[in-house]
Amino acid sequence: MALFEVKPLDSRIYEEEIRDFLPEKIIDVHTHIWLDENITKESREYDSRSVAWPSLVAKDNSAEDLAETYRLMLPGKKVVPLMFGSVHNPADIGAVNGYVRDGARRYGYPALYYSHPDMDAETLEEEIRSGGFIGVKSYLSLAPRYIPEGEIRCYDIFPPHQLKLMDRLKMVVMLHVPRHARLRDPVNLAQILEIKERYPDIKLIIAHVGRAYCEEDAAGAFEALRPAKDLLFDFSANCNQRVFEMLIESVGPERIMFGSDMPILRMRTRRIDENGKYINLIPPGLYGDPTCDSHLREVSEEEAESITFFLYEEILAMKKAAAICGLGKGDIEKMFYGNAARTLGYEF
Repeated sequence: MALFEVKPLDSRIYEEEIRDFLPEKIIDVHTHIWLDENITKESREYDSRSVAWPSLVAKDNSAEDLAETYRLMLPGKKVVPLMFGSVHNPADIGAVNGYVRDGARRYGYPALYYSHPDMDAETLEEEIRSGGFIGVKSYLSLAPRYIPEGEIRCYDIFPPHQLKLMDRLKMVVMLHVPRHARLRDPVNLAQILEIKERYPDIKLIIAHVGRAYCEEDAAGAFEALRPAKDLLFDFSANCNQRVFEMLIESVGPERIMFGSDMPILRMRTRRIDENGKYINLIPPGLYGDPTCDSHLREVSEEEAESITFFLYEEILAMKKAAAICGLGKGDIEKMFYGNAARTLGYEF
């Protein structure tokens, strides 16, 4: 049985609009792999301080499933992922990172260690070196429990002693910015600039274009971040064309990298911006009860027939933004392969 269905609509969109736009070699800098068996029962009841809808797409994502996803969704392309786990409860960190380590070794792929802010520098360095990881990823749900979700800071996810270590090792830090104002939040902006100033050798990647899923989320942010000349952005799980245009105009194609956020981008959805809030339009009945998350809205059966994969929506939004900004084939190759190859030290 296929991992998921690829409909004639999806194949047509890929063949007519996407295949020739993409380079032959692609590095996907934002992918999660984990096994359901590595998630403890307690974790399923743990307050993740996060949106609920991503958990409706897939219960897990093995390294083999990820490879099969690329085969189904990006046929004819050679795709290498930067892999890391998916952790909301510290109890799962050991098993999840162990699975990522083994998968990375088996496939020869680069991987990030999923860190916890309570880890001391010595332990973190030992885990990174012994596992062959090239950097760290973490998430706001691992910040101290007493901090309300809207008040979490970047330093609550990656404390200074860990950033100092990553600076010394000249490694990747994948930052999922917290706070309700997302990229434009003044605390986020100040701390991103401070991190780049204090720890200049960190390869700092701002995930999801700083969660700027609506144009309002990026208002004034790129101008404020201009002093950080080597700050990197991935555009995973984002399909806002105007935000992509703003990003390209502000930092150029040399600091932008493709990411998918697999397995979430297997989702069938069309994302809209409604009064500064993103809404994922989804086929009826496909993802359980949509009332569990205010970012979900079911459409009619008729409209659902025109909905394709989230991944294709993301790529098409970047294709349109690139055309408006006058980017050429070489620029596209940088965003989908070259920039990541340089940053990760991984070429194929």
